[in-house]
Amino acid sequence: MAVRGKAMATLPTLVRAMRRRTSNHMPSNQPLPSLRRAFSLYDQINLIDNVPEDQIRFKQVTDTGFGVKGVHYEGSLLCVGNLLMSWHPKKLSEVTSESLSIFQTVRPVPEILLLGCGKYIQPVNPELRAFIRSTGMKLEAVDSRNAASTYNILNEEGRIVAAALLPYGVES
Repeated sequence: MAVRGKAMATLPTLVRAMRRRTSNHMPSNQPLPSLRRAFSLYDQINLIDNVPEDQIRFKQVTDTGFGVKGVHYEGSLLCVGNLLMSWHPKKLSEVTSESLSIFQTVRPVPEILLLGCGKYIQPVNPELRAFIRSTGMKLEAVDSRNAASTYNILNEEGRIVAAALLPYGVES
């Protein structure tokens, strides 16, 4: 508390000193330069072109499948890190702990499982949520387009991430 009081007491003196310095160096009618561009991280990150050869990147999400590295995969996909596998569930009700049992053995354990539910976000069975939590992963259930996009970003950041994706045309 004493430190805060001391800081508050010195604040007016600091503001006066700064005003004196700026009035000597910069005319008062000149606007301050914009720092928006100077601190933008978007200039340093290119999420589209600089993708390593061995990295999975979803380029297309269709009603029946997914486009990855110029190849169109029909049906559901399961992705772990930079591995891509065909996956048998055709709708969310078919996604079970058995269909995701690979995550009991995968090491290192992905920090998050992105569950692409198809066209719409759908509630996930509590038993399935509990199973995913028991593997040490967090679950994010979203539509398949957002799941694929989020997978691209997190994978490019170098994070250990997994995705279980149903085709976008799936509605229930």
